[in-house]
Amino acid sequence: MSLIRWSPAREVTAFPRDIMNFQREMNRMFDGFFRGSNDEDLIPSVWSPAVDIAEFDDEYQVKVELPGITKEDVRISLEQNLLTVKGEKKQEKETKESNFHRVERSYGAFQRSFTLPSSVKGDKVDATFANGILTINMPKAEEAKPKQIEVKVK
Repeated sequence: MSLIRWSPAREVTAFPRDIMNFQREMNRMFDGFFRGSNDEDLIPSVWSPAVDIAEFDDEYQVKVELPGITKEDVRISLEQNLLTVKGEKKQEKETKESNFHRVERSYGAFQRSFTLPSSVKGDKVDATFANGILTINMPKAEEAKPKQIEVKVK
């Protein structure tokens, strides 16, 4: 373990930046609180669903989290190694007789695009939708699959 000489000047230079970030976040929080709810808050917003991408020996897999969306509201396309998932999460219309109404869930159209390796077999792509998770399986071409080469000892 090595010893490092403490320099108070080094820590002071980071101090104003941290305070400014803290002040910016506090201002944002209070602006949202005092602004209250108006028609602007109820307009559908742009959102982006969470995505997991995994690579296996024989395929690539993309999982997209789409809670509250039906399969009819989702479109998937694969064109020139560009996978695009797009759709829309529609806002449920609610009428409440109360003084306070809060909308935190995101609504609106979304589009996510991913560049795929050229080794994907575009004609064999398979998509399933269950429990709010869209799973897209894309098989690799034979030449892209890992190969074991035996080393001979002489």
